[in-house]
Amino acid sequence: MEEKELKAENIPWGYARCFNDACKCKENCMHYLANVLTNQQDRFIGQAVFPTAWQQDECPCYCEKRLVRKAWGFSHLYDNVPKYHKAEARQRVRSYFSAGMGPYYRYHHGENKLSPKQQDDIMQILASFGSTEGIHFDHYETDWDFE
Repeated sequence: MEEKELKAENIPWGYARCFNDACKCKENCMHYLANVLTNQQDRFIGQAVFPTAWQQDECPCYCEKRLVRKAWGFSHLYDNVPKYHKAEARQRVRSYFSAGMGPYYRYHHGENKLSPKQQDDIMQILASFGSTEGIHFDHYETDWDFE
C-alpha cells in the first residue's frame, strides 16, 4: 500500500477518542491518535473510549492504525446478475445499508466509501444471484481504516 500521512481532517466526525496516556498500544491505535491529532481547544463533548476499557493488558476498542482499499460506485456491480433478478439484487444491496435510498446513493456516488468488509458483504449478496467473476466497484482508493 502507498504511504499516507494521518491528519486531523481524515478523522470521521463523531469518532471516539481515547485519552489513556498509560495505554501500551497508544502509538498504533486510531482512537488515541484521533485524540492527539484533534485540536482540543474547540471541543468540549464527544465520543470517548473510557479508561475502564483497558483491562488485563487488552482493550476491546483497540483499532490498529492501517491503510485499507476502500471502494465506491455500483455501475458494473449487477453486470452478471440475470435480467429478471436485477431489481431484487439491487433491493438486497440497498437493504444492506438501510431501508432508505440515501445511503445507497452516497456509496454509489463516492460521498461514503465502502470498507473491505462491506465490499465482501456486497459481493456475497451478489453471489447469491450468480457469478461475481469480473465484478468490481467503479473506484478504489487507499484510505485509513476507522472501523
